[in-house]
Amino acid sequence: MNTSRHFGNFKPMIDLYTSATPNGWKATIALEELALPYELHTVNLSKGEQHRPEFLALNPNGRIPVIVDREADNFAVFESGAILIYLAEKTGQLMPTDAKGRSIVMQWLMFQMGGIGPMQGQAVTFERYFPEDVPQARARYKNETRRLYEVLNRRLGEVEFLAGDYSIADIATWSWVHTHRWSRIPVEGLDNLARWIEAIRERPACQRGILIPPPAGSADVQKARGASMVTR
Repeated sequence: MNTSRHFGNFKPMIDLYTSATPNGWKATIALEELALPYELHTVNLSKGEQHRPEFLALNPNGRIPVIVDREADNFAVFESGAILIYLAEKTGQLMPTDAKGRSIVMQWLMFQMGGIGPMQGQAVTFERYFPEDVPQARARYKNETRRLYEVLNRRLGEVEFLAGDYSIADIATWSWVHTHRWSRIPVEGLDNLARWIEAIRERPACQRGILIPPPAGSADVQKARGASMVTR
């Protein structure tokens, strides 16, 4: 499915290949926040479209999202964190330009990329998608994700957003954390984190971004789709 998102009279400058997942939402939310015109190419993960040669030519790892910048000789960027950095640097938005401010954003972005994403991803896999029940794995990844949430909660007791001002670090982290119920990660007692989740949820760009492309549907449909992509 190809769907163009135009802002004003501008033609799409970005091709976005993605699906309705936390990593995919990072790209759609950022593009919506930045009001960059883009064309959406929905990748059907259940059908294995991410493994087709034409997609692997864009990302040899066969994972979404991927962007292609038409303004830069069709330059392809894969890995969700790299996409966020590229778009922030391209537009001069959502990341400070001074060395200290940029470093703080990058630190919290890497915290998501190396911590929240992998740990919560494994938590939801063993909680929802894995064909066998592995209690030790479920407990290990859920407990570690909760610990990382507690780190976020302490940080958000000091600042409004992770790097002070709203940035790509918030987009990356919120895209995962706001799905805590699906992963069955408890957030009780994390008042600062809850405040931050709701504050970002109220942003119009986030409300639009998590609906692009449309969600899988019911919990059963989502579970079946997730199970089809589990690597054993």
